[in-house]
Amino acid sequence: MLTYIHIPYCDSKCHYCSFNSYVDKFDTRKAYMQTLYRQLHFELERFGTKEKSIETLFIGGGTPSTVDPELYAPIFELLAPYLQENAEITTEANPNSATRTWLEGMKKLGVNRVSFGVQSFNADKLKALNRAHSPAQAIDALKTAHELGFAHLSLDLIYNYTGDTKALLEQDIETAFTLPIDHISAYELTIEGGTKFAATPEVRQEDDTLAFFVAKEIKERGFTHYEISNFGTYQSRHNKGYWELKDYIGAGAGAVGFRRLTSDDMLQRDVSSSGLTAATRFYPQTDVDTYIADPLSITEESLSPDALLTEKIFLGLRSNIGIEKCILPDNSRNNADMLVKEGKLKDEGDRYYNPDFFIADALALYLLE
Repeated sequence: MLTYIHIPYCDSKCHYCSFNSYVDKFDTRKAYMQTLYRQLHFELERFGTKEKSIETLFIGGGTPSTVDPELYAPIFELLAPYLQENAEITTEANPNSATRTWLEGMKKLGVNRVSFGVQSFNADKLKALNRAHSPAQAIDALKTAHELGFAHLSLDLIYNYTGDTKALLEQDIETAFTLPIDHISAYELTIEGGTKFAATPEVRQEDDTLAFFVAKEIKERGFTHYEISNFGTYQSRHNKGYWELKDYIGAGAGAVGFRRLTSDDMLQRDVSSSGLTAATRFYPQTDVDTYIADPLSITEESLSPDALLTEKIFLGLRSNIGIEKCILPDNSRNNADMLVKEGKLKDEGDRYYNPDFFIADALALYLLE
């Protein structure tokens, strides 16, 4: 089982960001963290969470480094009995707010992995993206985290912003590899509705060659490409848990939870013409103030076995998780065997694997025909 905690506060709103985040509600942080505690307590019971059953904890945002470690402490105390001894505990952070004091506080709580939102080491590009940090701050933050002894460090990069060239991106990657990291997430810029960039969609370049270039440069420096946007000598257990469709608690305004139905759950539900529900997604309210007022008003979405199969195929082909042969219906299995003959899938015993993540969606659609 996994647990995700959403922190919706940011010191600035990046022009590309569509996540649920706010730059004007810092006065609600204490109340919000207390409310998070209340929802987590509820979810631990709802999920029937057993001691030492949480494999990973991920604190995302927003910007988790805008919240003082003292406000996280009660949550870590609540979760302590449920966390496995070797649990991967990750926090996202921005270089400008992840001070030495903040990093020290989070490490004392048990965080062992930090993912820094760097995006670029080019000052002009950072300014254009409305990032709040400088290249020097990014470098210093990563070095400080390493000095403090965090077991795993990651950073994000963005490509295909207007003006991106192979030379600029190679410099970003080269700089990243001078730092003590074991993981990189490299995301292609997308234009989402409601963002600053939505009014100027031309800021996104249409250059597919840069995706291949970025992947090649990162792999040539020794990182494994284990999902379409993720590379590392260390592969995030939390990320992989999502792609394997493991159960996960989602706590916070705008978070999402997921729980497969047990055999007992299935027996308690009526059989309908659409069949039995296979899983449920949970959506807490997104507005911070509304969430604080009522954190247990959570929308549920039922997922059918067919919907889960579709997700497993898409996620498996986008990552090194692959697809179990036994879950595929006959038509999909036949299509998969055809792709193996064409060299587009690998047949390795009980699973199919995709050697080229960049064509994953096209392969998935073919399997689902």
